[in-house]
Amino acid sequence: MAGKPRARGLGIPFPGVPGPLNAIVDVAGVEVGHTTLIEGDSIRTGVTAIHPRGKANGNPAYAGWFSLNGNGEMTGTAWIDEAGLLNDPILITNTHSVGVARDACIRWQLERGRDRLWFLPVVAETYDGYLNDINGFHVKPEHVWAALDSASAGPVEEGGVGGGTGMICYGFKGGIGTSSRLVGDSTVGVLVQANHGSKSQLRLPGGWTAVAEGEELSPDRGSIIIVVATDAPMLPHQLKALARRAALGLARTGAVAAMSSGDLFLAFSTGNALAGPLETSHQVTALGQSECTPLYEAAVQATEEAIINVLAAGETMTGFRGSVPATVFVPPAS
Repeated sequence: MAGKPRARGLGIPFPGVPGPLNAIVDVAGVEVGHTTLIEGDSIRTGVTAIHPRGKANGNPAYAGWFSLNGNGEMTGTAWIDEAGLLNDPILITNTHSVGVARDACIRWQLERGRDRLWFLPVVAETYDGYLNDINGFHVKPEHVWAALDSASAGPVEEGGVGGGTGMICYGFKGGIGTSSRLVGDSTVGVLVQANHGSKSQLRLPGGWTAVAEGEELSPDRGSIIIVVATDAPMLPHQLKALARRAALGLARTGAVAAMSSGDLFLAFSTGNALAGPLETSHQVTALGQSECTPLYEAAVQATEEAIINVLAAGETMTGFRGSVPATVFVPPAS
């Protein structure tokens, strides 16, 4: 959250060189927006929006996706498998708000003159039913629109905001986190909505540990959504491979992809313009296969840091069924 140091600022060591904002928006054109809903004792939810090319540009981008464990939802992925194209903004919310987010995204695009024959937005979710009255259906179309409209290329707010408002990560307050890496002339950025794991699983770099007051919450029943962006000119099959590498960054933090977890990852590239209708031929540039390895490594590194940034930003929250503590980081003994 605003004013709290991020994980790197606390002194937790991470490999690789981050971009200027150490965020997914370091990939030129990417914009992120949040709508956060905190009301009374039982509403702790929201929406996070990602525009791959900015909200003013509705052109498609090459994409690939991967399911590490499928107890979750990410709409639009059948088309990504078929065509390798991401045609719409990406939205992340709670499990029972996928439908309203999808429909609102379509309406938002129509209202802005994107008059295509059909839309297949990517909407992903994690479960916030401990802190949020998830069956209250509190996310409305206007909240989705607000997230889409407010998106910017500025610093990305982290922690209990947007779709991550009511989420829990490794037994601590979870939510949204982001990070980036520079790879030569290219950038890889990651954004996560982290709602997974138990305290006993958490692993931090450099001998750091994490503590919190209070009893252990129920065992891992959550999920994580990971979005990887790059400006490197990668083709769909290469992006599917890039999405798979997010699993390695997740594993570095201790996750085991529990049966109850929806661990769904999406990667896209802005490296080819792909302007015009889908029927139009395009000349594209593609990386050689051996050139992908440094980008894979960057995705692993940025995923790990993004997840730990979630914990660094988290603040204790009390909601529908109880309270979830903030993370207290403990440095290694000198």
